[in-house]
Amino acid sequence: MRGALVALLTTSIAYSAAAQRPRLQIEPRQPSTGSLTRLTIDRLTSHTDSIVRVTGTMAGEPLHFRPLDAERLQALGAIPIEASDSVVANVIVEHQSGAVDSLRLALKYPHQAPPAGPSRARPARASRLRVDPKFTRRLDAETEARIERENELARSVGHRAQNTPQLWTEPFARPRQSKVTSRFGTGRVFNGRVSSSHLGVDYRGATGDPIYAANRGVVALVDSFFLAGNVVYIDHGDGIVTGYFHMSLPKVAVGDTVERGQEIGLVGATGRVTAAHLHWSARFGALTIDPGNLLSLGPPFVAASSAGGGRQ
Repeated sequence: MRGALVALLTTSIAYSAAAQRPRLQIEPRQPSTGSLTRLTIDRLTSHTDSIVRVTGTMAGEPLHFRPLDAERLQALGAIPIEASDSVVANVIVEHQSGAVDSLRLALKYPHQAPPAGPSRARPARASRLRVDPKFTRRLDAETEARIERENELARSVGHRAQNTPQLWTEPFARPRQSKVTSRFGTGRVFNGRVSSSHLGVDYRGATGDPIYAANRGVVALVDSFFLAGNVVYIDHGDGIVTGYFHMSLPKVAVGDTVERGQEIGLVGATGRVTAAHLHWSARFGALTIDPGNLLSLGPPFVAASSAGGGRQ
């Protein structure tokens, strides 16, 4: 994929100094926090000064541009869930002559101070849930350190995925065909004390029901976490990672290449849960995103012949 981009940039896309400067745009135009976005560079017109390299970052994560058509490039980027003031994308377009275009796009977000304690600022319409008291009582230092180590493991999988080439060509698919019981970003209050936002999508299931890989990738982590229970993380490349939580039994090992729709584990009730279900999560690099956004990816991120097949 990246080799094709270099070939196209050096042979097909060129830029005229007399033409308009390249322009950087984002879709959706007002993305919510935790969303996966598409960044597009357009106004690339045919002339003599070919583009040889395009690099960029947004919210601290690299942007991997590829051709959308003869005059546009596109990349995925993520909006952090904790975005407070603004999110900035910076892109450098380098030309064969040595000329450089610096593109910048800033998205403003209202500043929101974090809540002062676990019982403050509960989200409206939050679900009230009952879990094992060990998950809501004050944690000891050892457990807090364990949770932080596990969070860092998940972030490191995302960091490494930025260096993995894209491993999928088909659309992303749902990991289960069952009913969605909780969507990304909804509020939750556990045992009337601990409030949080739901950073994934929950699918109904009974212990032992199958869980399927959302797309082709390499298993990057299989572990047992305090909050998430038995987990599997899949590195799909180009920064995209999907996670599958609360399993009763993982059925893959680190290093396995899995295909879209392959069974990777069984639904369970491990970790902080009210009942057996699958919690599906996703990351772009180290940033948590709504995994539902993956289901609508089209060209150039999936093959044009298979676009539209991700909503299963």
